[in-house]
Amino acid sequence: MAPPTETLTREQLLQQLSCFTGSELFIRHPLNRQIIYTEGVRFLAEETQAFWLIDAIASYFGSPEMRAAIEADDRLRDMQFWRLDVLPRARNALLTCRADSGITPAITQEIPFTDFPLDEIDIWAGFNGEGWTLYLPSEH
Repeated sequence: MAPPTETLTREQLLQQLSCFTGSELFIRHPLNRQIIYTEGVRFLAEETQAFWLIDAIASYFGSPEMRAAIEADDRLRDMQFWRLDVLPRARNALLTCRADSGITPAITQEIPFTDFPLDEIDIWAGFNGEGWTLYLPSEH
C-alpha cells in the first residue's frame, strides 16, 4: 500500500477518525489470525504509520499475560479497552488494557519511543464469537 500523499493535521485526523461509525470490511491480522480489525483502525494505522500499534495489541491475545489478566478479571473475556497515551515531550508512550474505565490496567506496556501524532487513542476489542475485533469507539 502506498504511503499517504499528504500528512493530516491532528485536528483533521481526529475529524476523519470520528467519521468511522461502522464497518463493512474487516482485515485479518497477518500474524495473529484470531484478530480482525475495522476500516477505521486500518485508516488510523495507515495515516499515522502505526501498524505497530495493531501488532502490539494483537501480540497479547493468547499470551500468558492475557490469560492471567482474564483470570483476574473475567470481563476481559468479552470486551477490552485499549489505550495509547503519548507523552509528547518525552516522545514515549504507555499502552494499557482495561476491563472498564477508571480501574487499574490489566496490561501495561511502555513504548520507549514513538512519533505517533496524537496524545491518545482508544481502540476497543470485542470478542466476536470466533476471535477478536479491534475497532474505534465511534464504530461501536
